[in-house]
Parts: sequence; structure tokens; C-alpha cells
Amino acid sequence: MNRKNLLTEFLTICKRKDYKTAIKFQDKIKILIPGKPVRKKIRNICGLDISFDKGSDRVFAAASVHSFPDLTIIEQQGIASKTKFPYIPGLLAFREGPAIIELLEKVKSPIDLFLFDGQGIAHPRGAGIASMMGLLLDKPSIGCAKTRLVGKYDEPGSRKGASSRLTHNGIIIGSVLRTRDNVRPVFVSVGYKFDLERSVDTVLKCCPKYRIPEPIRETHRLSNKLRVEFNMN
Repeated sequence: MNRKNLLTEFLTICKRKDYKTAIKFQDKIKILIPGKPVRKKIRNICGLDISFDKGSDRVFAAASVHSFPDLTIIEQQGIASKTKFPYIPGLLAFREGPAIIELLEKVKSPIDLFLFDGQGIAHPRGAGIASMMGLLLDKPSIGCAKTRLVGKYDEPGSRKGASSRLTHNGIIIGSVLRTRDNVRPVFVSVGYKFDLERSVDTVLKCCPKYRIPEPIRETHRLSNKLRVEFNMN
């Protein structure tokens, strides 16, 4: 499949708000996901997040690029945009993807890995936002979600670093990871061109103090700041 054509098709579906075609698109591309894992050293990680204005089509997308593993902030960018696609569980990429693509045109720093506040292959059709955007942007990615979308698991141990398998139809689709002692776990899954063991290790290293990885925490803070400042003007 031609990546440029896939991107064009994806953006067209987003504009048309056609959820049935969106599902067919996910089914079509899932054979390309998660791709062969890269083994190169990760130096820069880009966290991505979007904040929404309730009751409107306005969205605020933020990117925060951090050096890895020390997590120093290298660059941050944000935009106000609009979305046409409604919120439908399992189709988050079609709602947030266009703004993310627009946002990344502003980012100047090199990026080795994307870290998404959402699912990778831990998704009913194996194509969550981290997987879809990783494929469309041709960049390794990890999904790190606050809640489960699909799958079964046993509660991991209570200490930081404890994990358990997330499975769906007998297949391992992710890891349920405790990033702080006695705090709710996060749900880590492969996005694109990155294996699960390395995904878990990377997310854990991105959580020196808090439950949520630093690149995602920063983008969440920035996207909310953009929304508040926009509405004050």
C-alpha cells in the first residue's frame, strides 16, 4: 500500500465523518500493523495529546519533544484547530489525527518515537490511534492509555514496575503496567515498529515521579493551557 495514498484516504474519511468507511479503513491497514520493530537507539520522544472544547468542534493539539532517557524538554508546540469527526470509541484517530498531522508540521526537532495518550494494537481491530498514526507518519510509536479499551488481565502487583499481560482472544495485545507504587496502572501497547517489552521499558523510564509518562503529562498540560487561553481571548 502506498503511504501517501493511505494518508490522503485517511484525511478524506475524517472530513466526511463516515464511521463505516473508517472501520473498513482500519480493517484494511491492520495487516501493516505493527510492522517490524526498529532497534535503533531512542534519543528523542515526542508526546502527543489533544484537548477539546465541550460542545464545539474546536480542538487544541500539543506536542512535547523530550530527550531520552533524561526527559529534558527540547521543544513544545501547540495549535488550535477544528475536527469534523465525532467521538466514537475505537475511532479516536479519525477525530484527533488531522490536528496531529497539522501540528507536527510545526515541530522542528528530530523525533525517534511517538508516545500517544491512547491505544496501539490493544484495540478491537488492532488499529488504535498510536498504531494508525505511527503507520501513517512512518514513525515508531507506543500507546499508553489510562483505561482499557479491550482485553482481559490480572491485576499487576502493587509496586512500581509490576505488570501483567493484557490479552484478547488468547493473544497478548499489551501490558498493564504499574508506574507508581499503589497507584492505578496504565495500559501499554505496541503502536508501530516497536515491540512490547521495549514499549513497557520506555514508558517506565518516562515515569520517574508520576503515573503518566512525562511527555504525555506535558502535552496534556500544554493542550489545556491553549484551550483556556483561547477561550479567554
